[in-house]
Amino acid sequence: MEAPLTMLKNKLVQQLNIIYKEVELNISCEELSEQLVKLMRLDEACSTPVAYKSHWSQQDVVMITYGDSLLKPNEKPLVTLKHFMDNYLGDTVNSVHILPFFPYSSDDGFSVIDYSSVNESLGGWDEIQAIAKDRRLMSDLVINHCSSRSAWFDNFIKGEGIGHDFFYTASPEDDLSAVVRPRTSDLLRKTETGKGTQHVWCTFSHDQVDFDFRNPEVLKSFVDIIRLYLDRGVKIFRFDAVAFLWKKLNSSSINLPETHEVIRLLRTLLEHAEADAVIITETNIPNTQNLTYFGNANEAHAIYNFSLPPLLINSLVTGNCLYLKRWLMSMPPSQNGTTYFNFIASHDGIGLRPAEGLLNDYELTTLVETMQSFGGKVSWRSTALGQQKAYEINIALFDALQGTTKGADSFGLERFICAHAVMFALEGIPGVYIHSLLGTQNDYEKVANTQQNRSINRHRWDYQELEENLADKSDHHAIVLASLKELLDIRIKQPAFHPNATQFTLHLGLQLFGFWRQSLDRKQSIFCINNITDHDMELSIQELNLIMTDNWIELISGEPLDMQQELIVLSPYQTVWITNIHYK
Repeated sequence: MEAPLTMLKNKLVQQLNIIYKEVELNISCEELSEQLVKLMRLDEACSTPVAYKSHWSQQDVVMITYGDSLLKPNEKPLVTLKHFMDNYLGDTVNSVHILPFFPYSSDDGFSVIDYSSVNESLGGWDEIQAIAKDRRLMSDLVINHCSSRSAWFDNFIKGEGIGHDFFYTASPEDDLSAVVRPRTSDLLRKTETGKGTQHVWCTFSHDQVDFDFRNPEVLKSFVDIIRLYLDRGVKIFRFDAVAFLWKKLNSSSINLPETHEVIRLLRTLLEHAEADAVIITETNIPNTQNLTYFGNANEAHAIYNFSLPPLLINSLVTGNCLYLKRWLMSMPPSQNGTTYFNFIASHDGIGLRPAEGLLNDYELTTLVETMQSFGGKVSWRSTALGQQKAYEINIALFDALQGTTKGADSFGLERFICAHAVMFALEGIPGVYIHSLLGTQNDYEKVANTQQNRSINRHRWDYQELEENLADKSDHHAIVLASLKELLDIRIKQPAFHPNATQFTLHLGLQLFGFWRQSLDRKQSIFCINNITDHDMELSIQELNLIMTDNWIELISGEPLDMQQELIVLSPYQTVWITNIHYK
């Protein structure tokens, strides 16, 4: 029987042969495999991963935040962040995704200058490791591009040194019409270098220069970065914009087979280094394409559930769950060892590409117009035909749900809580943006200062002001935090909310959105029903499969269910979680 390390090297060679099958290398795949193993120190210690093993439970909840979302005079923002989590979240939220905390030049961190250090304005590795000691830490691996101000790109311009051959170039004469991008800027950046004029590929902006993974030195550099992050306590790796990683002329340069194989190879290395490390792919693309990043449970451990935000918000502002329900019914259950990463708000906007094919043009247009009426901004992209299409809506979720297509109303808070109740109960791991936890509203001043639409939902709180707001129990920020924590405290105790627990969509019409969860051991059932309208709705108990011999209870209120009553009346945007076993 082959030794584990030998088996690993053979697997890596197979994967490298697939990745570089069309690339002429000056190194053999066997030698490259050896180098990757040493970079990850797998020649010193090598775990044996267990196939199809899930590294999560219902207790996993991730808070998404920038390192400087909370500011306190004379204190490092990462210290303030840890103080907030320890004092206000406790054991309710056991994981945190700190958005890029590295030195950067633009895009609020996603244009990385140096992957190996922490932005001094936030703190240092000591502060990062202090957070990682208490909570599972999720970090971005900004793998598609880096800053044009990085040392690597400086060397590209000079034509010598590490990085001089790290970047993808093309010619303006090339046919690039098939390339799929989320931006309207020119794809190629004209750059004068020591080797003459070069045109650098820039999927996102001219400050974000794309790597050329045809060069194995780029792959080796990122393996080295992954090893560093593991050593600093990172457990969850978010592969940013990874769908665009591999470029090829005369192609769409998105979701290419080589991209998928690179992810598989990095997973192979990562799980042999740290058995419970997790990869989450961030692929803001149509739903059917997004699902391919699971592979056969050998690629991403989790994928962002990008279709959820636009579909759920559409349901709540229209009072009709038709499209949300259709989508949920079509979603495949995740295999063991994989799961969905659910979110309804983030540092980015509400992506609309993941709603393509799910919402028709009328629904999309109505959604965009409704969000604009609530103060939202719209970011655009160019299609292959040169048309401008809405790419994402930029708005704080609290303001996005302040009303319906009829306009603002008095149910904004209830609608906002309902949205999270849906997300917390769905199959998958919930990711909650810090500004959702705090009920933060649109930051127009920051938009004016940065001239960036996404800044509308990237507010920086004065920590003293926030603490004063949270101390006032009548303040909506305090109400939101208390309400969401109450739901999460219930969620993390219920086995039926395990990310891989069974889920079935209920058929309760178009104004009640419901689904059933059942624990992995089949002992606990939870019926999750949400009134997504601005008026009372009646729920017939007979529509639910409530076994008469069980004692049923509503988890949120803690009240037992009277099996003799025929109807339950749900107030506008009320959620009920009806279960046969109440775990406290």
